[in-house]
Amino acid sequence: MAHFDITSAIEGILFAAGEPVTLERLGQILEIDDKAVEYAVLQLEKHYNENERGIRLLRIEDSAQLCSAPEYADVIRRVLEKRRVPQLGPTALEVLAIIAYFQPVTRAYVERIRGVDSSYTVGVLQSRGLIERSGQLQVPGRPSLFRTTKTFLRAFGLTNLAELPPLPDVDEDSEAKTQLKAAIEAIQREQEARKSEEAIALAGQDLFTAEAGEEEMEEVTTDEVSPVDKPDTIIEDAEPITEE
Repeated sequence: MAHFDITSAIEGILFAAGEPVTLERLGQILEIDDKAVEYAVLQLEKHYNENERGIRLLRIEDSAQLCSAPEYADVIRRVLEKRRVPQLGPTALEVLAIIAYFQPVTRAYVERIRGVDSSYTVGVLQSRGLIERSGQLQVPGRPSLFRTTKTFLRAFGLTNLAELPPLPDVDEDSEAKTQLKAAIEAIQREQEARKSEEAIALAGQDLFTAEAGEEEMEEVTTDEVSPVDKPDTIIEDAEPITEE
């Protein structure tokens, strides 16, 4: 295929997909190498930008997606007004910011920083596809870890997490940094305490099992063995045997 044909093919794929497609996947479909895919995607992106088209090519990490140009957002919104997704409130944005900057994190981590229950808000962000589970923390209870998704990047116009705006600079002695550090340390202490409690419980269970086994063996040795089985035992109450 010529570069023009490859570019057109990628344009058609992205238009039909309606969601991000990885460059690796595009290369597999078109049977071309990574450099050819990268070149064609850049050409397509340049074509949309320079000709002021109503479509833009959006790069999201290692994927590409077609989307509408931001300058036509108001016009498009009128057509799709009924499908408009409700905007996130301050609480949801706060939880989302914590997860975005400190991911992967547990719900308990978010709640410790905010000081209030965040289970409902985490559920809302999951239902919107902005965050997802990314495994479990290796501590007792195995709480779920959460991270942001590609939908999050697309919603905020980011190519990757490195483009997140930096957190405000805070002094070493600032109250905000002190509280955040204290919250993180408290979570770590709590997790270590749970590990210790679980280890003590397991050790106590093993000790109880061992003692129970010893008592059972002792009972079998002293109580359940009949006098006949004890060769050194003298039976005092037995009558003497006489010969007739």
